[in-house]
Amino acid sequence: MQRIIEDYLPFGEYRTYYRIVGEINNNKKPLVLLHGGPGSTHNYFEIFDCLAEDGRAIVMYDQIGCGNSSIPDKPELWTARTWLDELIAIRDHLQLTNIHLLGQSWGGMLAIQYMCDENPKGIASIILASTLPSSSMWEREGRRLIRLMPEEEQNALIEAEKTGNYEDPHYLEAIDSYMSRYCFDLSSITLPECFTRKKNFGTQSYETAWGPSEYKPTGTLKDFEYRDKLHSINVPTLITSGIGDESTPLINKLMFDSIPNARWELFAHSQHMSFLQEEEKYIKIIRDWLNEND
Repeated sequence: MQRIIEDYLPFGEYRTYYRIVGEINNNKKPLVLLHGGPGSTHNYFEIFDCLAEDGRAIVMYDQIGCGNSSIPDKPELWTARTWLDELIAIRDHLQLTNIHLLGQSWGGMLAIQYMCDENPKGIASIILASTLPSSSMWEREGRRLIRLMPEEEQNALIEAEKTGNYEDPHYLEAIDSYMSRYCFDLSSITLPECFTRKKNFGTQSYETAWGPSEYKPTGTLKDFEYRDKLHSINVPTLITSGIGDESTPLINKLMFDSIPNARWELFAHSQHMSFLQEEEKYIKIIRDWLNEND
């Protein structure tokens, strides 16, 4: 049984919850995990606890605005800058000098911006899991996926955009269908406890930073555009995605083509959470990747 430490980091006037599995040491570089959302919490990352079995610390945290971290009623906080500063603070506080970095969905966006804008030292490798380098490209691909849905669901999504009524029952049914098709089909596998556990989802942080619609960014991240900066990522990069993912193969092919020294694993039986839908294969690939790039 690996040692698990749960504690809080002071972050300005707030605090950030973190969880460390295993011991931080110099033998194997820790893996730091950036969850999705914004606002989705670390919970599902507990699937990676097993990676600590061979002596590597696994570090995860709830980004401010969700989970066990502070959730202030301050919409002005919910920008990439806040979460970048928090990542920097986590590394400083825990003395994470040399690490691997995995970001899933929004967490991958955060990892891309961190690498491109902050030019951080001590990054052995990054893993970009079902993520995106461009909000505009995400929306275009989302609208293409919508055209594959039944006409009545397409109409409900379009109507909500026109009226701004994202509480309409027809819209809610249609967006649930979209999520089941392209994000995660909850009936596809037996879900682990860490996924089903009740959590404090960051509704304000999500809607302020992203918006009310999964496929159409309208918040502070709507102008996230890093396609032309991907070439500056100069560390080994593993890209993972599912064939039925809302992070479509086109999006991931662009990242693969643009990032030097990149490898892309496309999971044939997955949507947006390959590490749950093809867990055994995913864990093996990540474990081997980390060992190869220590």
